[in-house]
Amino acid sequence: MNITDARRPRSWATVALGTAAALALTGALTSPTVATPASAAEPNQLTNTAHLDFLLDTATPPDQQGHTTYRLAEEPELVLPWTYADARPGGTFERVGGGPFDPATGDWGQGAYNADDVSRAAVVYLRHWQQTGDDASRASAYELLRSLAYLQTAEGEHAGNVVLWMQPDGELNPSAEPVELPDPSDSDASYWLARTIWAFGEGYAAFAETDAEFAAFLGERLGLAREAVDRQALDRYGEFEVSDGMRVPAWLIVDGADATAEAVLGLSAYVEAAPGDDAARTTLARLAEGIAAMGAGDTDSWPYGAILPWAQSRSMWHAWGSQMPAALAEASVALGDAALLEPAITDSSGFTTTLLTAGGPDNGWFPTPSDRVQIAYGADSRVQSLLSVADASGSTGFAELAALQAAWFFGANRAGEPMYDPATGVTFDGIQPDGSINRNSGAESTIHGLLSMIALDAHPAVASRATTVTDVAELDGLRVVEAESATSTTGSVETPASAWTGESLYRGDVLVLDRGEAATFDIGTDDVARSIEPVAWLPEDARARSIWKSDGGPVGSLDGRGEPQGISPVPGVLLPRTLQLPVDGSASSLTASVKTGTVTLDALLVRPAISRLVFDGSGGATELVHSTSKSRHTAGVGFDGAASTVRVYDDRGELVSERALDGRGEVLLPPGGFAVITR
Repeated sequence: MNITDARRPRSWATVALGTAAALALTGALTSPTVATPASAAEPNQLTNTAHLDFLLDTATPPDQQGHTTYRLAEEPELVLPWTYADARPGGTFERVGGGPFDPATGDWGQGAYNADDVSRAAVVYLRHWQQTGDDASRASAYELLRSLAYLQTAEGEHAGNVVLWMQPDGELNPSAEPVELPDPSDSDASYWLARTIWAFGEGYAAFAETDAEFAAFLGERLGLAREAVDRQALDRYGEFEVSDGMRVPAWLIVDGADATAEAVLGLSAYVEAAPGDDAARTTLARLAEGIAAMGAGDTDSWPYGAILPWAQSRSMWHAWGSQMPAALAEASVALGDAALLEPAITDSSGFTTTLLTAGGPDNGWFPTPSDRVQIAYGADSRVQSLLSVADASGSTGFAELAALQAAWFFGANRAGEPMYDPATGVTFDGIQPDGSINRNSGAESTIHGLLSMIALDAHPAVASRATTVTDVAELDGLRVVEAESATSTTGSVETPASAWTGESLYRGDVLVLDRGEAATFDIGTDDVARSIEPVAWLPEDARARSIWKSDGGPVGSLDGRGEPQGISPVPGVLLPRTLQLPVDGSASSLTASVKTGTVTLDALLVRPAISRLVFDGSGGATELVHSTSKSRHTAGVGFDGAASTVRVYDDRGELVSERALDGRGEVLLPPGGFAVITR
C-alpha cells in the first residue's frame, strides 16, 4: 500500500493538480461545458443542490451478469453523478471522468461514474428530502439508490460487494486504471461497500413509510452488503492484532475505522427504522466496537484522544473520512449504548480542539501536519462528527466547535475565501498549503459541502455563527520545528529514500544523531509553557536514549524502544514521544544529547499549554481557548472594549460555567478543557 491508494480520498489527484491538467497529459476531454445554474437556495436555507443536479447524467447499461436493480425492465435508465467537474471560463464547469480518456471508445481509464459518489449523493438527496419535503430530492434519491444497487454484485462468490466504476454507456469497469484495491473492485470488502451500506441504510429509513416495496428492496440489498461484511471482516470479530506495539481490532472493514464508520452511519439509521433485525443490530454493534477500540492518546500525548483511521498505522490521522465520532454517536443512540459515545467525546474535546487551533482540517497528520491540503470531505467529516456528538451528548460546547469548523466553508480558512457558494451550490475542490484554491468542483467536494449545509440548516444557531464569523484573526496552537533546522549540531542531515514510509510521512530531511552527538533547536518563546514531542523514527529492534534540556533547565529524557511491527506495513515506527516536563514560555532553545543508540529526528511538535483561535466577521467574533494541561490553567480571554459571553467546558464538553465579560478577563480552564467566548 502506498500513499496514493485507499488511504487517500479517491479524488486526491484533482486537489493538487486538477483533473483537466492531469488529463491533458493523456488525452482530450469530452462532454459539453455547461454553466452551473445559479439557482438560489430556499429562503434562509444554505443548501442548494443545483450544482449536484448539474453533475447528474443517465446511462442505460447493457446486460451484465450479476447486476440488476429495482424495476430495471420498466426503468432501464440509471441516474449517476459525473466524478469530476473542471472549472472553465465564465463560471462554467466541464463534467469529466476519472483516468485517461480514450476517444476511440469513449471510455475512461476509471470511468465516468463511481459507487462512492453515487452512494454519498444519494445520502445528500435523502437527507434534503427528509428535512425539507422536497419532491425533486426524493426523486433523485430514488434514482441514485437504484443505480447504486445496479453496481452491487447480486450473485456468486462476491455477492454483496460492489463494482466501483461505470463507463458513460453503462458498462461496468471492475479493474480500473490506475489500479484500485481490491482488484477487481467487487472481489473483497472496500470503502465503496461501506458507503453502499451507508446509502442503503439511510434509504431504507427514509422510504419505509412512503414506499414499502422500494424500502423492502433496499433492505434486501443492505442485507446482501451486510452479509459480505460479516464474512469478509467480522469473521475475525473479537480478535486483536499488534500494529507497531498498539493493540488494534482485526475486524474493521479494510482495516479502516474510517471506512467502517460510514457503514455504521447507514446501519444505525437502518436499525432505528427496523429494530427487529437482530442480524443487522449485531453487525452494527460489532463494527462500532471496533471503531471505539481505535481511540488513542490523551491530553498530552499523540494523537491527543483522536480515533485513528487505520489499524495498520498508529502514526496516521487524516481529516477526510474522519466520521468515526459521528458513527459512534449515532450507534450509541441506535443501540442505547452510552459507552460508545465516550471515545467520540474524547476525540471531539481533545483532538478536534488541537486541530482547530493548529489551522483546521488538514488532509493528513502523519504524524506531523505534513499534508496540509484541506478539502471539503475533511471539513465536513469534522462538522458531522461534532454535530452528532453534540446531539447525542447534549453538549452545547461541541455545537460551538462545530460552528468554528463549519466557518471553513465561508472563509475562515487558509485562503481567506468562501469554499461554498449558496447561490450555485458549488463547493471548490480544495485549498493548497499556500492558500491557493483548486476551483474545480467535482462530485465528492459538492456532496460533502452539501452534507454540511444540510446539517447547518438543521442547526440554525450553529449556521448563524458559522456564516458570520468567517475571518481568521488569530491562531496559536500546535506548531512544527523541523529537525534539520537545528541552530547547531554535531549530527548529520540526511534525506530519506522515500518520504512515505508505508505508514507515515517524513516532512523532508531528517537529522541523525548518533551516540555522543547533540543538536540545539530554536523553539521561540511564548506566554505559556509548552510541551515538546520529538518525532523520531525507531527501527523495530532499536534502543536509543537521549537527554533534553532547555535554556531554562532540564526537560526530560527519551528512552526509545522499537515496537513490534505486527500488521503495520514496515518494521519501525515514526512517532511523537512526549518529554516529561514542559518548557517554560521564556525558554527559547532546546538541546538534545544522545547517550545510547541512534536518534533519527523528523521534527519537534511544540504545543502551548493554552492554544487559541479567534474568528471574527460581520456577526461578531468567537474565541476558542483550549488547555493541553493535566492541571487547571488560567487563560486570558475577551475583547478590548466589548462585552462577550464566556462558556467554560470540561474535557467531556460539559458546561462548567457561563458568565458575561466586559472587555478582557481571565478564565480557569479544567484539565484538558476549553472555553468559547462570543460577542
